[in-house]
Amino acid sequence: MNIKDKVIMITGSADRVGKTIAIQLAGLGAQVIIHYHRNKDKAIETANFIRKFGNKVIVVNGDISREDDWLKIKNEIMQEFGRIDTLINNAAIFYKTPFLKSDPKDWDNFMNINLKGVYLGCKIMGELMFEQKSGIIINISDVSAVKIWSSYIPYCVSKAGVIALTKGIAKALAPYVLVNCVAPGTVLLAEKYDEIEEQNLIDLTPLKRVGSPEDIANTVQFLIEGGNFITGAVIKVDGGRSLN
Repeated sequence: MNIKDKVIMITGSADRVGKTIAIQLAGLGAQVIIHYHRNKDKAIETANFIRKFGNKVIVVNGDISREDDWLKIKNEIMQEFGRIDTLINNAAIFYKTPFLKSDPKDWDNFMNINLKGVYLGCKIMGELMFEQKSGIIINISDVSAVKIWSSYIPYCVSKAGVIALTKGIAKALAPYVLVNCVAPGTVLLAEKYDEIEEQNLIDLTPLKRVGSPEDIANTVQFLIEGGNFITGAVIKVDGGRSLN
């Protein structure tokens, strides 16, 4: 797929990795939909930056764990563009949940946002793509989906669900919609990480560095531009960390 003029939505694209993906795709000529839930100011800032490329860009708001919000977003996109070419399910939450201190609220938080949100996006936008007989869905999972971290079990399980969902939906929406998954390693350390923790992560990674948002954006770009015979795949972008 040629990215130029394609309509591409990235959930959670006000900042961090989602913002980098949006800017990179916009730089290639995409018409980008910036999505946010709470961070309106950063979403507007990102959209204004993208407008410098001369691209058409809109900002949409919604809680991805709610079907009504997804339907509202769908209607806004269709009113503005009349179609959706690519959906990138990037939005997620991440925080530590030591197993014996975790509670059902933590479980519900992770499953609702990280997994149910992806399911709803794939279903609602995937239906439009299936009717169009063309489309691409890229889900962002995590290498922790297969290399479980004991202090982040609900998060890891939610991301494992994203991988299973990707494989199932790739079958369900074939032959018209390509559905793939990118599984990053450590990219953009959380604010609470200190230098010792960062160095420990680097030591565990064969390529001896923390990943960058651009590493993820480059993989997403490849799947859109050159992945026309790839579906149901999980691409690890982790510097080899999952090998250990």
